[in-house]
Amino acid sequence: MGLSHVAGCTGSTSEDAVRAHFGLPLEAMLDMGDFAGGLLKYLRSHPVPRVTIGGGFGKITKLAQGALDLHSGRSQVELEWLAARLPGLPREMVLAANTAQQVLEMAGESNIAMQVAEEALKTVRGVLQGAAVKADVMIVSRQGGIIAHAG
Repeated sequence: MGLSHVAGCTGSTSEDAVRAHFGLPLEAMLDMGDFAGGLLKYLRSHPVPRVTIGGGFGKITKLAQGALDLHSGRSQVELEWLAARLPGLPREMVLAANTAQQVLEMAGESNIAMQVAEEALKTVRGVLQGAAVKADVMIVSRQGGIIAHAG
């Protein structure tokens, strides 16, 4: 279709936010869901000029931790990893969290979302392995707001 920018998102909220932010047509939205690795591996061998990966904090945290299948049954958020990036919060408090979203809420004004987006971008670029694809990662709140954008 000659698109120069496509996006893969983990759900409809992040898809709507990414589409609106970049003014992308519906045709630019690739059906990724939890399978970030599959999409990125495909783009490695079938490059487009630009890809945006969008999702909520939990799914993008998994991507930042190196998971390529973001489904809850096949990858888990490593709270220890998040605790290491939040020196201002007691480690035990982070480890006691039930979800990544809870950690994000505890983190308050920290830059944890941006740190996660930047680490996820490293994972994305690692999978693309030098393909001629400019990548960025966007974390979207449950309400559809952009809370971090790396790339």
